[in-house]
Amino acid sequence: MTPFPSTKRIAILGATSHIAKGLIHQFCLAQDAELYLFARNAQRLRSFLVSIGATQQVRVLPFDEFPIHRYDTVINCVGIGSPGKLVQEPYAVFDITERFDDLVLRYLEREPETLFVSLSSGAAYGTDFSKPPTESSEARFNANALQPTEYYGVAKLCSEAKHRARKELNIVDLRVFGYFSRFIDLDEKFLLSELVSCIKHGREFVTGAHDLVRDFVHPEDLTELVRCLMRQKRINDVLDVYSAGPVGKFEIIAAFTASGALAYRVAEQHAAVTATGVKSNYFSENRRAAAFGYRPRFTSLDCILRETEAILSGTRGAS
Repeated sequence: MTPFPSTKRIAILGATSHIAKGLIHQFCLAQDAELYLFARNAQRLRSFLVSIGATQQVRVLPFDEFPIHRYDTVINCVGIGSPGKLVQEPYAVFDITERFDDLVLRYLEREPETLFVSLSSGAAYGTDFSKPPTESSEARFNANALQPTEYYGVAKLCSEAKHRARKELNIVDLRVFGYFSRFIDLDEKFLLSELVSCIKHGREFVTGAHDLVRDFVHPEDLTELVRCLMRQKRINDVLDVYSAGPVGKFEIIAAFTASGALAYRVAEQHAAVTATGVKSNYFSENRRAAAFGYRPRFTSLDCILRETEAILSGTRGAS
């Protein structure tokens, strides 16, 4: 195979996940990295690459080939992205998190200069988001009576702790609180997937009366944060991911109803799927990522409006 004209070799595990698709899209647009993509469903991955016009810029490989190549950066996007699956199979998050984490750690023991970017979650702080976490916040879990809504956060926190214990390795955990892109699965039971699906199909959006504040990072900003980390010589840390500004649920609704794109109704008894617990203020005020040069360009509302426009217009592969 002819080498790509690139100095950076990036492996992405779980390449069909929502976040991975945004990263792949951004790296392919820049054409400055050689991508090694790993996913269980290779055909699904190849179909995605065709849809964004990126078939000549990447290598699609089975997981058993992961150890035999050399990478400058490994990004682990493997996880359970469906709230429904988390409810149905609560143990799966422990198994999946540990299995792929260990796969990369074994690789780093042979290639200690490689940077490992592991996607963690804001759920590592626990389930109490009556206030957003800051740099001094502590994780809180009910150690004597763990609930299923806490399993996901505990699994992520355990993974982070294991990484901090390997100080000799280049590992960064990125706690993602919210993320939205044109590649979201509109059939999933997330707030924005349901809302955008209603806009696309002309249905009424039904939601509860309780407002929520969320932070949705744009794919360009998340990719730039990864690039900031790739420029570091030695790093072992955990960083919260944030946009240029969070947004409230009813602020999002207002933006779409003002243009006539959305009709909605508040139902007092409406219950959303909350596999990791109800979170009133699920965003972070921890800005430690700024020390590494991270300066997000897009607010959460910017991200939602831009990416929703791409979904509705069908321009998946455009910038």
